[in-house]
Amino acid sequence: MHTYVISKGGDDLPEGTLFVHPDPDAMRDWFRAKPKGMTSKLTSAREAIGELVKDGDYLAVGGFGTNRITTALLHEIMRQGRKNLGMSGHTATHDFQLMAAGQCLDRVDVAYVVGLEARGLSRSARRLFEQDQLDVTEWTNAALAWRYRAAVMGVPFLPARIMFGTDTYEKSAAREIRCPFTGMKLAALPALSPDVALIHVHEADVYGNAVISGITVSDWELARASKRVIISAERLIPHESIRSQPQRTTIPYFCVDAVVEVPYGSFPGNMAYEYFSDEDHLKAWLEAERDPETLQAFLERYIYGVETFSEYLDRCGGLDRMQELRRLEFLLDREVGPAPAAGEGKR
Repeated sequence: MHTYVISKGGDDLPEGTLFVHPDPDAMRDWFRAKPKGMTSKLTSAREAIGELVKDGDYLAVGGFGTNRITTALLHEIMRQGRKNLGMSGHTATHDFQLMAAGQCLDRVDVAYVVGLEARGLSRSARRLFEQDQLDVTEWTNAALAWRYRAAVMGVPFLPARIMFGTDTYEKSAAREIRCPFTGMKLAALPALSPDVALIHVHEADVYGNAVISGITVSDWELARASKRVIISAERLIPHESIRSQPQRTTIPYFCVDAVVEVPYGSFPGNMAYEYFSDEDHLKAWLEAERDPETLQAFLERYIYGVETFSEYLDRCGGLDRMQELRRLEFLLDREVGPAPAAGEGKR
């Protein structure tokens, strides 16, 4: 179980619980001791989760919405029965749905987690909140992003002009401070250093140098703020490719603890320039969640009843279905233009 919790605020303070101590010196000590050699970190999802994710850990997932979901790694967390996990719900959609269905969580820093955007609401996620099975602290997406950034900068908090006057601020664990130069009221956003970050990328070498095509959201910060980082990658590439185009590397090897090659590893989510989301399968998830018994049978068929992510993909239509989704992404990409050059975001 987790051991650090700051008590909820008093009458004049926000109500939210702070789950992770924002101590930059403790994090520096951790990173100073972390091995930084360029050694092969290639492993399987089973081994990576078994070695690096423990009951009670605080997780953060990369990507955004249904884009670049770490589905394969989350399935393995469910299969291994991890419990009492914390999570940063930074627009976590299907990923939070998975953790809720697996009953893996007991606390969450939430910006957006219950909905699957325009697709509907996850009943598994709703039940956690409605039955008071989670300790919940609210933030905005920007606040969570800046909490990661504070950890990267080695400071205990960052000041911001957000959330004031909202219920989100009242349910957060931010603190009001005054600018020493102007006297302006600011929200102090505490640094967030997760125990484990899970990030799905387009390409990686065996050492952990990782390439993300298109928008990175907060993954640049997340990889550098977290104690342990597990990368799942669509494909492995030679280290020489990394060296020949170093500007494309989003996450450097010395941040990474494990690399897992998982083609279609974001399925049923979208992977920009690779494959579109499987809207039929996401709809099937929402339908299965209507009834707990139906959901349990669904989980048994697609997650607990298989040993690998490849078996899961086979039960979802296999290579034929994956190729359909790849063609769909290609057709949609032609409508909006080609992928941006390295270092550029798609607008």
